[in-house]
Amino acid sequence: MATTTSLPAPAASRGLARIAVELRAFWRQFFTRAFNPYRPELHYMRGPGPAWRAKHANPLARSS
Repeated sequence: MATTTSLPAPAASRGLARIAVELRAFWRQFFTRAFNPYRPELHYMRGPGPAWRAKHANPLARSS
C-alpha cells in the first residue's frame, strides 16, 4: 500500500487559521484607517483670529 507524505490535518488547519487571522487583521486595520471619521487637520487652529485680536487689543498701542 502506498502512503502519501503530507501535512497532518491539524498542522494544515493551523496554517489556514493563521492566514485567516492575518487577513482579518489586515482588513480591519485598512477599514479603520480608510474610514476614520476623525480628521485632525480639519480642526487645526493656527492661532487667534481677528475677533480675538479686536477684543484683546491694547487701545493705547493702536493710537499711533
